[in-house]
Amino acid sequence: MSQKSHDAVEQQDENQLSFDLIEAQYQLKAGRGSTQGKSVLVLVSGIELAGKGEAVQQLREWVDPRYLIVKADVPHPLTREEPFWQPYAGFVPAQGQLTLLFGNWYSDLLATAMHVSEPISTEQFKDYVERMRAFEQDLQANHVHVIKVWFDLSWKELQKRLDKLDPTVQKWQQLHGLDWRSRKQYDTLQRIRQYITDDWIVIDGEHETARDQSFARHILTALKQPLSEITPKPITGRWKKSKIPHQLLSFEHDGLAKAEYKAELKDLTKQVAQALRKERRNVVILFEGMDAAGKGGAIKRIIKKLDPREYDIYTIAAPEKYELRRPYLWRFWTKLPKNGGIAIFDRSWYGRVLVERLEGFAKPYEWKRAYAEINRFEQDLIENNTVVIKFWLAIDKDEQAQRFKARENTPHKRFKITDDDWRNRGKWDLYLQAAADMFEHSSTESAPWHIVASNDKHTARIAVLKHILAQLKATP
Repeated sequence: MSQKSHDAVEQQDENQLSFDLIEAQYQLKAGRGSTQGKSVLVLVSGIELAGKGEAVQQLREWVDPRYLIVKADVPHPLTREEPFWQPYAGFVPAQGQLTLLFGNWYSDLLATAMHVSEPISTEQFKDYVERMRAFEQDLQANHVHVIKVWFDLSWKELQKRLDKLDPTVQKWQQLHGLDWRSRKQYDTLQRIRQYITDDWIVIDGEHETARDQSFARHILTALKQPLSEITPKPITGRWKKSKIPHQLLSFEHDGLAKAEYKAELKDLTKQVAQALRKERRNVVILFEGMDAAGKGGAIKRIIKKLDPREYDIYTIAAPEKYELRRPYLWRFWTKLPKNGGIAIFDRSWYGRVLVERLEGFAKPYEWKRAYAEINRFEQDLIENNTVVIKFWLAIDKDEQAQRFKARENTPHKRFKITDDDWRNRGKWDLYLQAAADMFEHSSTESAPWHIVASNDKHTARIAVLKHILAQLKATP
């Protein structure tokens, strides 16, 4: 075959590849066929000068570039100030999107292993990898197809490319900040990346055309792979009910005297404000419980002595349409405090195993799986500079009815009561059971549930403030 004929065939192959990629993109975007409800997240890393940037650029020419999101970041060492996934949470693709992270949590891990003054141990490195893979499995369970691509290059070829490198582009050749003339650093990186890349696609970067086409074809395969093949098998079998805590079945009706309440409240609100201000970690306080159990009143007392700039309050309702197109926890990842901040949630991510479970908004396999996902999420927060304080506020059914009627008869509180609130009373026992399951499956030593069960508002508020102080002191 002549060179001209060979070039024509190669161009024809590339045209077909481009056509297939664009067709798969539009199928994904439109949510049609077996990929309906799926998104694709591509993690790219590898040896410098192996052609990562060139392969991504060529991919952009073959696909519709409007529907390829590329996020490029310089790797930075991991810290205990935030979970490894937090800097990238906002870029997790929505259903129908294709996103490429050129720089990601693995790049950060390699930067940490290669550069910190006190290198992490092999055990710590492997632990990070396990947690990263668990996070990716949770993404896949929530319809985000994760593929990971490592561009490799031999030491000999790397040195040849360094010799020919245009000085004007040298500033971009800084992956992990390594000296790519150092054989020792090259060998070290190749050794430690073996702990990462056993489940990656590894592409030889020596031959440009083969490299670019191989990368594009892997992307094409991911775009076309059916959603059913990437999600884990549903949890099946009969669900074992948990025992309902005794304090939710039998209530004390005696409350604090007014004078006693006022004096104690004044002291505790001051103590809570001081403790939260002194706390160097982030603080997340969340409230769940029966309607009209006093969540709003408790929150008011927590913030009574705080400046509005010191905290954020999030009232969680049904997710918006754009939130439904992303993993369930995504809308909470984007509301987490930073730099010693305070976030208070009136309802939270536990809606998945409460209202969504009981109203049928989450399928059984989704809410059953959610306990483990939530536990991993909270553990990541706790291990990375965050205190998680969880409250379940409870009243009995008669007290709820009285509070509902009082709201209906109070002009500035009527907005708090709806027909749905009255309707939900018919599922009282089901909510109690769901709460009991939640306590058993998500109350941990580092993030326990505090059950505050009282028909007296004053008693409940004092209990909440005391629990906050106790947990802040208990987790130094």
